[in-house]
Amino acid sequence: MARFFAPAALVLAALGITAPAIAQPAPAPKLRVVECGAESCLRITGHRDDSAAPVLLNGHEIAVNGRHRWTARVPVAKVRHWSAPYARSIQLSVANEEHSARLPVGLLGTRGDLAMLVVSVK
Repeated sequence: MARFFAPAALVLAALGITAPAIAQPAPAPKLRVVECGAESCLRITGHRDDSAAPVLLNGHEIAVNGRHRWTARVPVAKVRHWSAPYARSIQLSVANEEHSARLPVGLLGTRGDLAMLVVSVK
């Protein structure tokens, strides 16, 4: 019986007679720290179905390049100003779809000078 269903499923798939595809939500935007002249920026890339839909970072609209596949560069100082202290993620809203994107480790931590580093070998 199982020998019959496997070839039948392959034939139906080849003919395009399968169940309708379920709409998938857009993948979460990706973050990366890059150089922007003398300062560092957070490069955000994502996808949106409507090319006119606004992109919000923590409730603030940001300028993006591209239509459906978009890219934005936001200075880290501005991200720090718009985020809670020591935040580990930011909220991105693309066409009324909310995403929580994890920030690179230590991005919004304090900038202290390292006085001493002790390394021991075991």
